[in-house]
Amino acid sequence: MGPHPAVAAIRLAVRRVLHDILTEHGHPATGTACERPSPPLVLVACSGGADSMALASALAFEAPKLGIRAGGVTIDHGLQSGSEARAAEVAQRLTELGLDPVESVAVRVGREGGPEAAARDARYAALDATAVRHRAGAVLLGHTRDDQAETVLLGLARGSGIRSLSGMAAVSGADGRYRRPFLHIDRQTARKACMVQSLPVWDDPHNADPAYTRSRLRHEGLPALEKALGKGVVEALARTAQLSRDDADALDAWASQAEAAVRDAAGRLECAKLYALPPAVRRRILRRAAIEAGAPAGSLFARHIEEVDRLITGWRGQGAINLPGKVVAQRQGGRLVIRQG
Repeated sequence: MGPHPAVAAIRLAVRRVLHDILTEHGHPATGTACERPSPPLVLVACSGGADSMALASALAFEAPKLGIRAGGVTIDHGLQSGSEARAAEVAQRLTELGLDPVESVAVRVGREGGPEAAARDARYAALDATAVRHRAGAVLLGHTRDDQAETVLLGLARGSGIRSLSGMAAVSGADGRYRRPFLHIDRQTARKACMVQSLPVWDDPHNADPAYTRSRLRHEGLPALEKALGKGVVEALARTAQLSRDDADALDAWASQAEAAVRDAAGRLECAKLYALPPAVRRRILRRAAIEAGAPAGSLFARHIEEVDRLITGWRGQGAINLPGKVVAQRQGGRLVIRQG
């Protein structure tokens, strides 16, 4: 008799990602051991919650079968009393699963961008540092289809275009470091996989705290949408993410190709040539130019780019546009100049 369907689903998802990692590292799943380079180390980021514990269990099961070294890391954000002991407990569970190396890393969470963003920034900085220190080939993250649906809705609320609707990528980070095997698996399947394997799960109280936007969306927003539109909402939102990502990637590629054609011999942007481009392509070029001039990507919003765009499409002799990072955009004799002010 095979494993429970939930366990089989999470293992298959991880197995597919591990095969991809092996291929990318020039380490095919076939061939004799002496023909292969040394196998990569794959880490799982684990909070102790159902999603990441399910992921850790699947990695521990699948990695040895492919000759992959598997380790784990848990991040102590220090935001709750007893967090250090809880992180140590999670690390112990990862070790009991057979993962090695296992590390618990304490981080200091700042305040920039709000509590959720600050915690995320601190977490990824620690994961990056841990991956580099251990020379890990990849870090697995336990984001599920439900997380993806929430991300799409948050992007929709921001009103910042299809890139924000494309949610989380299956592969992201420096050199494709981060992998999300569970983006097509729902949260309930991950929790069921933990239950049938008798894996202890810790439910972070922040996930139910209405002070956090994502928590309100999870416990109030999505259930209301499902009640109004039916149970397929989460799956449809996740599918929207993939379609939006494909579209955004295509438009990014178009903008990259068009950028050289809209610059003059001195490298300045020519307004007439920009005007001739579709708005979605033109605005991507403008955004990239602003970032290259020093505007922080995270502070550069759609409204900023729309103002710069009006220097091209709605030229009425208006003055310079001030952008984040002390960057200034202004029109000078048929050219658009974006530079540090």
